[in-house]
Amino acid sequence: MGAQLRVYRRRIRATKATAKITRAMELIAATRITKAQRAAEAAGPYAREITRAVSALASRVTDHPLLTEAENPTRAAVLVITSDKGLAGAYSTNVIKEAEALTQLLREQGKEVLTYMVGRKGAAFYKFRDRKVEESWEGFTERPTYAHAQEIGSALMERFSQDTAEGGVDEIHVVSTEFVSMLTQRAGAVRALPLEVEEVEAEELEESHGGQALPLYEFEPSAEEVLDQLLPQYVVNRIYASLLESAASQQASRRAAMKAATDNAEELVKNLTSLANQARQAEITNEISEIVGGADALSGSSAGSE
Repeated sequence: MGAQLRVYRRRIRATKATAKITRAMELIAATRITKAQRAAEAAGPYAREITRAVSALASRVTDHPLLTEAENPTRAAVLVITSDKGLAGAYSTNVIKEAEALTQLLREQGKEVLTYMVGRKGAAFYKFRDRKVEESWEGFTERPTYAHAQEIGSALMERFSQDTAEGGVDEIHVVSTEFVSMLTQRAGAVRALPLEVEEVEAEELEESHGGQALPLYEFEPSAEEVLDQLLPQYVVNRIYASLLESAASQQASRRAAMKAATDNAEELVKNLTSLANQARQAEITNEISEIVGGADALSGSSAGSE
C-alpha cells in the first residue's frame, strides 16, 4: 500500500472517531436542554406572581431605596453569567462582548464598574487579561439552583445597601443569555437595581384573572415593610431566572456547535474517502502499467533471442 493511501486512511479513522464523540455530545446536550427548559418553566408561575405582588406594592410606595435612583451614580456592579465548560460555540463569547460593551457605556457615563462573574470561562477571560473580578462563582452553570441565586443575590444586595463612600454601588446590572428558541439565543443586559418593575401584560391578566384589573392587596404591617422583605426575593428570583435561561441557552448552543462539528466531520470523511479512492486508483493504474511494461519488455527480449 502506498504511503499517501495510508495517510488518508489514518485520517479517515481519526475523523470518524471524532464524529462519534461530537455526535454523543450533541445527544447529551439535546437531553439537557429539555431538563433546563422544564426547570425554567417550573419557576415561571412563582416569578409571575411575585412580579404582580411587587407591582402592586410599587404603586403604593414610591420612595423606597430599591426603587429610587441615585442623583449622581458613581459606581455600578455588573454580574456576568458565562459557562463553566467550552464546546458551546460563541455562547460565552457573546456574553463577554455584551458585558464589555456595557462596561464601556457605564465608564463613559463616569461610573466605576465592579465585575461579578459566574462561570469559569468568563473568570478565565478576565484573569488572562489581568482584570479584577470582585467575586466569582463556578461549577453550577449547567444546573443552577435557587440556593446559588440566593448566594449571588445576597452578595450583590449587600453591596447595593452600602454607601458608595464605603464601597457600595448605585446600580446592579445582569448580563446573561435569553433562550429564544433551539436555534436562537440572545445575549443581553438588564438593570436589576434600582428596580425597574415590569408591567403585567394584558394577555396575562386575561389568562389568570379573566381580564380583571390587578387584584387589591392588604398589607400588614405596612406596604413599606412588606416591600423590604419582598424586593430582595424578587431580585434573587430575577437572578435565578437569568441562570435558568442561561443554562438552557448554553445547552442549545452546545448542541448546535456539536451538530456543526459532526456535519463537518462527516463531510471531511467523504472528501478523504474520495481522495483515498483516487490514490488507490492511481496506485492500481501504476501497478498495471508496470506489469504491462514488464510483459512488453519480456516479450521483446524473447523475440530478440529468437
